[in-house]
Amino acid sequence: MTEPAIEAVDVVRQYRDDDVVVEAVRGVDLEVAAGEFISIMGPSGSGKSTLLHLLGGLDRPTSGEVRLNGRALAGLSRKQLARIRGEHVGFVFQQFNLVPSLSAAENIALPAVIAGRRPADYTPRVDELLDLVGLGAKATRPPAKLSGGEQQRVAVARALAMSPEVLLADEPTGNLDSRAGEGILAVLQSCHQAGQTIVLVTHDAKVASRGQRLLYMRDGRIAEEVRLSGTSRPADIERLVRLGDAAEA
Repeated sequence: MTEPAIEAVDVVRQYRDDDVVVEAVRGVDLEVAAGEFISIMGPSGSGKSTLLHLLGGLDRPTSGEVRLNGRALAGLSRKQLARIRGEHVGFVFQQFNLVPSLSAAENIALPAVIAGRRPADYTPRVDELLDLVGLGAKATRPPAKLSGGEQQRVAVARALAMSPEVLLADEPTGNLDSRAGEGILAVLQSCHQAGQTIVLVTHDAKVASRGQRLLYMRDGRIAEEVRLSGTSRPADIERLVRLGDAAEA
């Protein structure tokens, strides 16, 4: 039996605000199959971004366990976690976080450079990714010479530079207009069709509808879970969310 790409078992994340304990994530259980595309929605403060960070090893749970490809992350050193993130997980955030002094191609190559790879080893992959995101003609341009949508495409390509098994995206279209956002979604859809495992956090039902499964978070828990199909429309997702909120109230 194939191991899940990601597994969370009774994951809790607490923060202390002065003398008050805040529970950002409350006992989440989740399995993401290899090659699955999961969308996560929820109101601000529902814990969706915190959960994404826990799944990718950017943060550690207060209790519970996270596994990537069957490997438990608990007990690993910071160096070990960084290596796992670098080799097995790609991250895309709402903020592009590109290095302004580097070209588009150099930004994409950065994970491989940090990992100590030789240019001869990573250059073909960079060229492949530039073609994937439609920026082959703008490889030498710095971020300041690219539009917001183009910068986010560079960020997606950078996340894929090390051919990670899992891609985690936190509001990747949040800072983009609708046309640029569609371009990013097309890239993600292409990655998924090629077998990429994707977990996407979004507030937009239209973006969420691209996934195969929707998780709706509320108060740190997964409150609703819906299987999506190719005929699922944003209006259907919004209706399900409203029904779930009404039931909770």
